[in-house]
Amino acid sequence: MDDFARHYGPVVLITGASSGIGRSFARLLAARGLDVVLVARRRERLEELADTIRSAHRVEATVLSVDLAEPTAGREIVDAVAHLDVGLLVSNAGFGVKGEFGQEDPGVLASMLAVNCQAPTHLAHGLAPLLKRRGRGGVILTSSVEGLIGCPYSAVYSATKSYVNALGEALWAELGPAGVDVLALCPGATDTEAPRLQGVDPATLRDVMSPDDVASSALEHLSCGPTHIPSAHYRGLFEALLSMPRTEALTSMAKSMRSTRE
Repeated sequence: MDDFARHYGPVVLITGASSGIGRSFARLLAARGLDVVLVARRRERLEELADTIRSAHRVEATVLSVDLAEPTAGREIVDAVAHLDVGLLVSNAGFGVKGEFGQEDPGVLASMLAVNCQAPTHLAHGLAPLLKRRGRGGVILTSSVEGLIGCPYSAVYSATKSYVNALGEALWAELGPAGVDVLALCPGATDTEAPRLQGVDPATLRDVMSPDDVASSALEHLSCGPTHIPSAHYRGLFEALLSMPRTEALTSMAKSMRSTRE
């Protein structure tokens, strides 16, 4: 067992594991010898992934089919893994929508708040005391570069990811002295289902990273929190935006987004 597995093992809990970055986390962590608990709504996809992981890496793979939009989801998951020695939480599940704020479906926005903010809060709250008692472990909260500034035409999504960034930074400071690493992961454009579900043509995106590269970069930088932007392009882009007067940055972003929608 290597140092990574000793510090973050023996079990990792991953939400949003049925596709994209979450699926990549599951495969990469299983390859490092950690048992995985896979959480998402789509049980069939999870079972397929679990079978692949068991066969390829000879580790345990547990499937939990849970809808994270439900108010009790976080507690249900924490209770389900209470008998396991979870050393790493990867709270990866999340979704967003693009469009004019006043035209968005209120029900969808409520679900977004539940999945993107409520679920990671409840999971981290349930597992943090256990991780502190262990004196080692980690938490990865998948956020977004859109959480670094309010993004016009992505208002609620960027607000939820700003929450995730703040939560990650606070937990990094709280849990670090106990030996628990915390990282808010802020990807830019990534080759997942998400852009298409948001009505974005992936061909219009620049410097798109693969989910494997995003997850791998997060694991490499887990001990270097509190935040990490894996893409050099988006790191430079948002450094430039954040160096501008706020009103100028927001006006520029809104103008750019309007031009792509016309």
